Amino acid sequence: MTRQVAVIGAGSWGTALAAALSVRMPRVTLWCREAEIAAGIGQQRRNPLYLSDLTLPDGVVPSTDLIATASSHDVLVMAIPVQFTRPLMLQIQPYLQPGVVIVSASKGIEVATLTLLSDMYRQTLGPELARRCCYLSGPSFAREVVQQLPTAVVIAGDEASLVEEMQQLCSTPFFRCYRCSDPVGVQLGGALKNIIAIAAGISDGLGLGHNARAALISRGLVEMIRFGSHFGGQPATFAGLSGLGDLLLTATSDQSRNYRVGWRIGCGDQPETVFQGMTEVAEGVTTTLGVYRLAQQHHIDMPITEAVQAILHQGGQPQAVVADLMARSLKAEREFL
Repeated sequence: MTRQVAVIGAGSWGTALAAALSVRMPRVTLWCREAEIAAGIGQQRRNPLYLSDLTLPDGVVPSTDLIATASSHDVLVMAIPVQFTRPLMLQIQPYLQPGVVIVSASKGIEVATLTLLSDMYRQTLGPELARRCCYLSGPSFAREVVQQLPTAVVIAGDEASLVEEMQQLCSTPFFRCYRCSDPVGVQLGGALKNIIAIAAGISDGLGLGHNARAALISRGLVEMIRFGSHFGGQPATFAGLSGLGDLLLTATSDQSRNYRVGWRIGCGDQPETVFQGMTEVAEGVTTTLGVYRLAQQHHIDMPITEAVQAILHQGGQPQAVVADLMARSLKAEREFL
């Protein structure tokens, strides 16, 4: 059976995924909230707001009709910010095809409810349909995906046969998809690494050097494993593409929105000024708040997350927060859990 695929969300990442998927199929619908984006893609083959200098394949077909898109496709790739996902899912749920597969390509935690995307899908779609959801993550800058540069990601879910089918559907000669049986770990790896990327950006903005950044990445990975394991993720998953792979990418490159947020704050900009000037969502800003609250509730030791939370949301001064991190009590390195 030939799948009918639509990508929901025409930001940078949604646009890139639609371009990648169109390599394997003649048509991929891209739902655009803004009519301006749909017109630009339809007429000039370019998204006028995101990655506007890159030409999109002819197989990417824009649409502004959410309900028609949701009801006429049996694979929906969700590429919208996590904080907007719940109302959209409630809007389209009555119109979904019975055998629809949801591929979640968003990264984060719903702050209002402290809910993982998998739990949100269960609450909005029901348990039967939620079991058909898959989760795609990994080191993948949108620009490089559209440029067809080699990229590797991972997809996870509860139903092995469905995960394998989605792996095949998403893989192209330049976009290689691995499969995994740990949807919680894949979700959390993609979410948590954004916090560490902000920390790395702050460190580089302060001019603290390569040693500091390496320490943040390695100890940040420890926090990711500790938090993810508490909620049922497998530690080994965090050594893979959705954990260490994505962490290395986003914590070392100014292509990362989260890194750039941290860098500007480290250079002296106030967080509020940085947030107000953003044209795209840096998921790590809200993810930090959600992860911090969950860690407090469950008594999970997350010192780097606490430091980023203090700087982003509590008025903490970066230099003072760094000094506090370095002054913490000494401990054995391998205290993961």
